[in-house]
Amino acid sequence: MHIDLPEKRYYSIGEVAEAFKVNTSLIRFWEKEFDAIKPKKNAKGNRKFTPEDIKNLELIYHLVKERGFTLEGAKTHLKEEKHKTLSNFEIIRKLEGIKSELINLKNQL
Repeated sequence: MHIDLPEKRYYSIGEVAEAFKVNTSLIRFWEKEFDAIKPKKNAKGNRKFTPEDIKNLELIYHLVKERGFTLEGAKTHLKEEKHKTLSNFEIIRKLEGIKSELINLKNQL
């Protein structure tokens, strides 16, 4: 799944949940479960997710929803192999973007 959010400094939990096509409760749950997700909160307590939070959520989503990891398995994987996993994940996402562009070009011919 490729998350397509406009480039901003902060995203609301509603924007994040909509982009991932999940409930806001799952985003709040993952926030509690994973140390890598640390949204800032305003005076009212509303969460504001940074682009770094989004990148970490994408990685968690990939491990849990796409690869079928348990939460504990995802936590362990992130602790032990975060750099390698993140690097591979980013490469895969870039390749998916290139593939999509190439398909669009082909369809225009």
